[in-house]
Amino acid sequence: MTAEAPGLVLDPAVTDLLESISTRGTAWSDLQDAPDGTGTVDEWVDVAAGEYGMIGVRVVRPSHVAGPLPAVVYLHGDGWAVGDSRSHARIVSRLAVGTPAALIVPEFAPSPAARHPVALEQAYAAVRWIHQAGARHGLDPRRVAVAGDSTGATLGICLVLLSLRRNEFRVAQLVAITPVIDPALDTPSAEEFAEGYLLHRDHLLAHWDGYLGDGDRTDPTISALHASAADLAKFPPTLVITAEADVARDEGEAFAARLRQEGVTTTAVRYEGTIHGFPVLDALARSSAARAATAQAVAALATALHGIRT
Repeated sequence: MTAEAPGLVLDPAVTDLLESISTRGTAWSDLQDAPDGTGTVDEWVDVAAGEYGMIGVRVVRPSHVAGPLPAVVYLHGDGWAVGDSRSHARIVSRLAVGTPAALIVPEFAPSPAARHPVALEQAYAAVRWIHQAGARHGLDPRRVAVAGDSTGATLGICLVLLSLRRNEFRVAQLVAITPVIDPALDTPSAEEFAEGYLLHRDHLLAHWDGYLGDGDRTDPTISALHASAADLAKFPPTLVITAEADVARDEGEAFAARLRQEGVTTTAVRYEGTIHGFPVLDALARSSAARAATAQAVAALATALHGIRT
């Protein structure tokens, strides 16, 4: 671990995690949230994504709630390259039980074998499936939200933009947890936290390269910071959660500012003393920041999908 940035005071659990990574070389796969499943039941369905192939979709619903449920399409992080519905089982089950809602988790194809727009179009196919076949699976297609973490939050943002452009679906709420917005990575936080805080700038640049290849990095369906004012003005209520010691912090906050500028109902919260992806990391699951951020995400989804203010 590098020396802390001036004025930065990390949560002790974050310090312990970073020291463990520094001394043991812990892999990303060992940091993701462990399977939970508490209070939920699962269903797997195969969804056709047209020219982008078939994808598996995991439907996670609370076991204690009957009747048609609203749906939250959850896009997992991990650099578009690894991770799946199981690696994010804890955050998914907590959102499902807390909201309550059915969490729809598409297993999109990983990069670099599948580059943009494959993952985005496969996620879009999952939303289309909710509207076309969701009622047969106990889902209410009139109440759909989108959520995600890290690169999955980026997919979620671009999924909302794509749905607005195609005028096919309505999304009731967007939740973006420590989103990775812009492949330029030229912000002050990208410099200040370039290494030593879990997500390194060089590693993230490599993930962007794997996801995009030679793609146009100013395409709004890659980086929503390049979206037009007219497109951003149509966004649903949005919650953006950022972490103080995160290479991607400033771009997430810049995106939230763009939404506010266009009159979108936007809540942006920076959690101090913590790092990228903190709500989905095992070692930080009981930290006050992770618990508060998860509760905030639940509250936003419950308000949008049930009209409940928790």
